[in-house]
Amino acid sequence: MKRKRFRVAALAMVLATGTAIAQEPTQDRLDALEQQVAELRQALAELAAEAGDDRVAELERRIEVLAEEIEELTLGEAATESAEDAEGLYGLGIAASKVYRVEEGLSIGGYGEMVFESYASKREGGEPTGLGDTIDFLRAIIYVGYKFDDRWVFNSEIEFEHASTSKSGSASVEFAYVDYLWKPQLNFRTGILLLPMGWLNELHEPTLFPSAERPYVEQVLIPSTWRENGAGIFGDVGPFSYRSYIVNGLKGAGFTFNGLRGGRQKGAKAQAEDFAWTGRLDYTATPGLIVGVSAYVGNSGQGLLDPAGRTIDARTEVLDFHVDWSHRGFRLRGLWAQGDVGDAARLNRTLGKTGTDSIGERLEGHYLELAYDVLAHRGGRASLSPFVRIESIDTQVQVPVGFDSDPIFDREILTWGAAYQPIDRLVFKVGYQDWTNPGRTGFDEWNLAMGYLF
Repeated sequence: MKRKRFRVAALAMVLATGTAIAQEPTQDRLDALEQQVAELRQALAELAAEAGDDRVAELERRIEVLAEEIEELTLGEAATESAEDAEGLYGLGIAASKVYRVEEGLSIGGYGEMVFESYASKREGGEPTGLGDTIDFLRAIIYVGYKFDDRWVFNSEIEFEHASTSKSGSASVEFAYVDYLWKPQLNFRTGILLLPMGWLNELHEPTLFPSAERPYVEQVLIPSTWRENGAGIFGDVGPFSYRSYIVNGLKGAGFTFNGLRGGRQKGAKAQAEDFAWTGRLDYTATPGLIVGVSAYVGNSGQGLLDPAGRTIDARTEVLDFHVDWSHRGFRLRGLWAQGDVGDAARLNRTLGKTGTDSIGERLEGHYLELAYDVLAHRGGRASLSPFVRIESIDTQVQVPVGFDSDPIFDREILTWGAAYQPIDRLVFKVGYQDWTNPGRTGFDEWNLAMGYLF
């Protein structure tokens, strides 16, 4: 009888220990729990062979409860891992951050996009557009990374645009950097860096936005894909995530009446007479909500002299506020951006620009996009998200004295369509765009797209 009581007490103690272990479901603890259950069942079988008892039945019931908890914890970990796989890390997209999830060694990922564009034959004012329909394998991307250990990580993106270099295509390094992961609050990064501006400059994989084409504000005002050579820090502090880099400045000689895109130096023999700071701060503590601000400040003259022999600073500032909210199938995304270019008059004259050909002293743009996944509440992996986006951009809000703004650069763009994802790594898109401006040179277009990532 004493032996039986001892076994009952021992079983109860082991069960209590197993319950305590279950409170924090790491893999080691789950393994320990499974071992405890096996030992419990063996001991219980020996005890039941000696004598029946209500306490034996109770222990059987509690063992089964513990086994069910182990199963739930295991499923919970799998769900957590799946959720992590569906999100980017360290300011990058899903495939771009793949290297951070491997324990050590080589990581390969990528994405691609093919786009069909069908343009209206006439503009708003009745003039022919002169644009024919096109289909383009817009880009094919390979991510190659290497995780040396838990601290040191190399990551890169190699982009092939327009399928062939013999037909205006190109091969480029979109980013290539080394990270030192010190602690969540402070990490270090150096190399060719994606500037942490707006939404799509860092997060531009095709499954991350519903339209066939990226918002125009994030093509010419925030000139995606915008990358420069530099170094900086990043991390998470409390409810905020941040990135802060010093990079080589833009090249003002490449600015045009249609924005800053031509000023990117892309890491290729970049002039470094002028450097710039860029940074980002996001509030991320509320699930489904990101609210933040990003900025870029620096001179863009890169040693350029005006006709009088004076250095042109061309101080350039870009600021954006952004928000993204997801809830029960709905996704609302908005962005407002403003750019300012100093010494615009001197820059114009040095570059031979006159009249409405002027670089804008001030550029402004914003958009608001709403999408709803109609399959969100049906379970399964597929999603179907109709969307609408209202966008406005003016690259000549202000021009220097002696120059004129052209109304055709004050554009309103209405985009609507749908994105279908049979699985989370494939997307098929259809969209319609209506471009308007006071100069009545706008036109309509249809877009179809296919995208993938791995």
